Amino acid sequence: MLKVIPLGGLGEIGLNMMFLEYDGRAIIVDAGLMFPEEYMPGVDVVIPDFQFLRDNKDKLQCIVLTHGHEDHIGALPFLLREFDLPVFGTSFTIELLKEKLREHNLLQSTTLHKVAAGETHDFGPFRIEFIAVNHSIVDGVGLAIETPEGTLVHSGDFKIDQTPVDGRVTDLVRFAHYGNKGVLALFSDSTNVEKDGFTLSEREVKRTLEVLFRLSKGRLIVAAFASHITRIQQIIDLAAYFHRKILFSGKSMKTNVRIAREEGLIRIPQDMEITEGMIDRFQDHELVMVTTGSQGEPMSALTRMAQDRHKGVKIRKGDTVILSSRFIPGNERAISAIINNLYRMGAEVVYEKVSDIHSSGHGYRDELKLMLNLVRPKYFIPIHGEYRHLVRHCQLAAETGIQPDRLTVVEDGMTVCFNGGEMTIGDRVHAGRVLVDGKGVGDVGEVVLRDRLRLSGEGMVIVLLAVNEQTGEVLYGPDLVSRGFVFQDQQGLYILEDAKCIVLEVLDELERPARIDLSVIGPEIKKRLKHFFYEIIERRPLVLPIILPL
Repeated sequence: MLKVIPLGGLGEIGLNMMFLEYDGRAIIVDAGLMFPEEYMPGVDVVIPDFQFLRDNKDKLQCIVLTHGHEDHIGALPFLLREFDLPVFGTSFTIELLKEKLREHNLLQSTTLHKVAAGETHDFGPFRIEFIAVNHSIVDGVGLAIETPEGTLVHSGDFKIDQTPVDGRVTDLVRFAHYGNKGVLALFSDSTNVEKDGFTLSEREVKRTLEVLFRLSKGRLIVAAFASHITRIQQIIDLAAYFHRKILFSGKSMKTNVRIAREEGLIRIPQDMEITEGMIDRFQDHELVMVTTGSQGEPMSALTRMAQDRHKGVKIRKGDTVILSSRFIPGNERAISAIINNLYRMGAEVVYEKVSDIHSSGHGYRDELKLMLNLVRPKYFIPIHGEYRHLVRHCQLAAETGIQPDRLTVVEDGMTVCFNGGEMTIGDRVHAGRVLVDGKGVGDVGEVVLRDRLRLSGEGMVIVLLAVNEQTGEVLYGPDLVSRGFVFQDQQGLYILEDAKCIVLEVLDELERPARIDLSVIGPEIKKRLKHFFYEIIERRPLVLPIILPL
């Protein structure tokens, strides 16, 4: 029996990871992260829960990567701490991974293998061909996975750009080849299934950028994803055409440009690149800067510029700032704040809502239909998307003629079984999320998040109290310390003074002279104060009693 188990990426954007098993041997496809949502204050990133992998550790053969975006490789440093597995990916993907592993001191202990689109490799019972796809990062691939049960096709993240800037098209011929041979199941990217037509070609984006270059009389500052190498190359080409020097700002931007140059994926004319210390040597119309921060990331170069905290670049009147990316859901507020600040500082801002300066890396409905018609799978399972995307993709597949009983919406942890050419849904396995906060991995759970949200929303009250453990006599306090709850004016002081009386009432109700039970006093004080604060001011601060027995 062939088993396919998604451990992340289905029913959500990010966390992409898939487990494939046949005859006791298994591979992992991708291991990505997702960035925290609004209800996760303080959390840095979210990674898949590896418990199922721990339970099946002896079966694991290797990790196969489709491309180098964070939502596909970002969890690997955490995974490779526990599992000594070889990793296979295209050259640029592996080079990006090396940087991450170097930061985590894992590079020397990890075995990395570079593969190329068009190559076929054997991994136990799995024979995988890496198929070139066009995406918003170079060197992306889909996978044709031949197994004893039949061929599975994994699209990876893809779009079908007929006129890509780098000349790398999605290899429709190979997808059609497997469609002609017969495909047991297609697992296809669902991210943009709600958008009709075809994605905008990168060449159209270049035309828009060219107009902006032509019209701008001052400095140009372009914020883009650091992984979007073809977009960066377009900016370099335009800068050369309009006789502008180019500056790269932001750690990830500099790192990715360096890697891309070493891999021969970016070409920068000699003497064209400058550093921040050389800015004042050139007039404004001679400069273009490429920077990180298109999503309003707090520590990015553009955010620091917009807040006047960037050491090397100061925004001034006459600058044109281009946000060459789409607004990722959840980032709108941060991006809007940056746009407003840039306008306050005198800059002109161009972004997706007012100009065609970005093309998605994920195919729209007509591209998804084309993939379905080329592959012509027996079974179809949508991947990479929220639940509504998966449902809409199944509906789209039905329009292409796939029978409804061969369309399945699968979520994380569901086991898809293939036996004798037939598909069934098996037992659900454990699949969840692990929160990473600083160096802590998994030590922040629902209770901690709930406390953080309460602290951020309604503050806290600390009750300091020392009592004689034998008699219950109050030796110190009660003192109440408030943070983020009430302002320390006359009314706020009255509320806290009344709260002290509540604490004393709890102590007075204790039976004497019996030895007092601190495990009972703390929760009772907490309960009474919560009720009191809500009755008086309709707030629910975090109440933390600290009782010292003496």
